Amino acid sequence: MTTILIAECRQEVSSFNPVPSHYADFDVLAGDALIDYHRRVRDEVGGALSVFDLHPDLRLVPALSARAITSGGTLAAADWQRLAREWLSALRAAGPVDGAYFCLHGAMSAEGEDDPEGYLLQEARAILGERIPIVVSLDLHGVLTERMLQHSDVTVVYHTYPHIDFFSTGQRSARALLRVLSGEVRPVSALVPVPALVRGDELITETGAIRFAVQRAQAIEASPGGIAAALMWGNPFTDVPDLRTNSLVTVDGDPARAEREAIAIANLFWEQHEKMRVPLTGLADAARIALETLPASTRVKPATVVLVDAADATSSGASGDSLAIAQALLAAGYTGRTLAPVVDAPAVEAAFAAGIGARVRVSVGGSLDRGRFTPLPIEARVRLLSDGEFLSETVRSSWHAGRTAVLEAGSYTFIVTSRAVSLFDRALFYAHGCDPRAFDCVVVKSPQCEPHMFREGSTRYVDVDAPGATSANLLSLPYRRCARPIFPLDPGVTFTPRAQIFQRPR
Repeated sequence: MTTILIAECRQEVSSFNPVPSHYADFDVLAGDALIDYHRRVRDEVGGALSVFDLHPDLRLVPALSARAITSGGTLAAADWQRLAREWLSALRAAGPVDGAYFCLHGAMSAEGEDDPEGYLLQEARAILGERIPIVVSLDLHGVLTERMLQHSDVTVVYHTYPHIDFFSTGQRSARALLRVLSGEVRPVSALVPVPALVRGDELITETGAIRFAVQRAQAIEASPGGIAAALMWGNPFTDVPDLRTNSLVTVDGDPARAEREAIAIANLFWEQHEKMRVPLTGLADAARIALETLPASTRVKPATVVLVDAADATSSGASGDSLAIAQALLAAGYTGRTLAPVVDAPAVEAAFAAGIGARVRVSVGGSLDRGRFTPLPIEARVRLLSDGEFLSETVRSSWHAGRTAVLEAGSYTFIVTSRAVSLFDRALFYAHGCDPRAFDCVVVKSPQCEPHMFREGSTRYVDVDAPGATSANLLSLPYRRCARPIFPLDPGVTFTPRAQIFQRPR
């Protein structure tokens, strides 16, 4: 039988979040538990399994899955060393295999290691051998390095933003691995680095200017000899030397075609890159917009205003403890029904000590990123307490927010978690009895959610220029390590496409 090794290690970090990540911030599964979990979840590994399961002549060898509960700050050195040691030990214990599928992310960063995924692939190659095909899946927000490409055969990347293709990315990865194992294709890849960091609605792949590059990549994959193609615009908040945008194309045995196609994708991106910035609204103006749309009576159906706080997006690596928008609303005298998430473990503990229905005086927010955020003193009723365990709305993966409290302070409802969880859908709100459509104003801590979740049906949808470790106002962040010059941090950035070719021996 053909034996395929499966392993996972995923986290996205913001170097600008002062709170380090730790081993405890990962869900770690080994052996059959890895397979059992992912067969229930529509993520990359779940997609790969759906393809592998169609082939009775395959034997799957699950090694280790280390899936970050959420994005966060740079992974502490000791925790990274433990994680890497356990992950690689599981590969060694797997024994001889014919091929490997690794579900990675690309935007990890650890103290003392700028390229964790590259390190894991380099060490995996040493363990598995030079001729074993390795296929890797990555988030398009990943930071792609030469070391990652040197030690893998095919890199398969998300095509959509917002991300709705986790499952199909896993399927694409599994099919690519089977094509390599069968001898149908001999992968050769071309990488074109592009000096740009981009954000904004033009990156929505269905409607934005980015779609031209993405559609070209999809057409290459679907063509004869096409294996994988993508534009990766990286995570602008993982400030490491290899941070940039990348065009990557893998085809069957034709370096000239790989180079030509990768340059074409890169040029399609560069033609549009100036558009890929977020028009931001200041805090005071955002509060004014909310005031202008406030219904005259609480008996009127809410005219929901969505205020997007992407600067404190926990799915991009922020700490999640900002209440800057709520504070701006309060300062403006806004009395509408307002819903806002925030991370504050001490406030949660005070709520648990008081109990449901009790009134508490606490400060919320500003407990983690203290250089940016200030606490908000409130007197609130404890409406709900929970263990913070729930499933995401999108792929139905497990979220662990820790003990969680819903606090009502006048017309403001705060969902206060002990730990950060990703907020790219409505799961946190729904799991705690709050329907965003029932509020006049909702603070959304994600740069993009699927349109039906918040954008559709809202009266106003406002990207707010708030402080935070994941601000779309990139000029506000203290970059120190990424290569310069780079758009938009530097004026007059030019781009001359040059391709690097990667091909593993067979």
